[in-house]
Amino acid sequence: MRNVFLVSYDVANPKRLRKTYKKMCGFGDPMHYSVFRCELNPTERQLLKEALWKILNLEHDRVMLIDLGPVGARGDACIEFWGNPRIELPDRTALIV
Repeated sequence: MRNVFLVSYDVANPKRLRKTYKKMCGFGDPMHYSVFRCELNPTERQLLKEALWKILNLEHDRVMLIDLGPVGARGDACIEFWGNPRIELPDRTALIV
């Protein structure tokens, strides 16, 4: 099952910051400076953690993962923007047959 995650990071070193941004682009979409929306299953979540742990210095940097719930459920409905969002959130409507 894939869940929607907000991933936010605070990286102290400019070189690590660039590497973190590039790595995150492979896992999700940038929503704001240092904030990404990712749809991940448990294996992808672990791969993301391992990829970031190789880049980050956890004594100086930090990452926050927020699980917003299953894709297509409350996950996107709980995100609210004021102003112009960098990405359009997917419009997932249920189709009952």
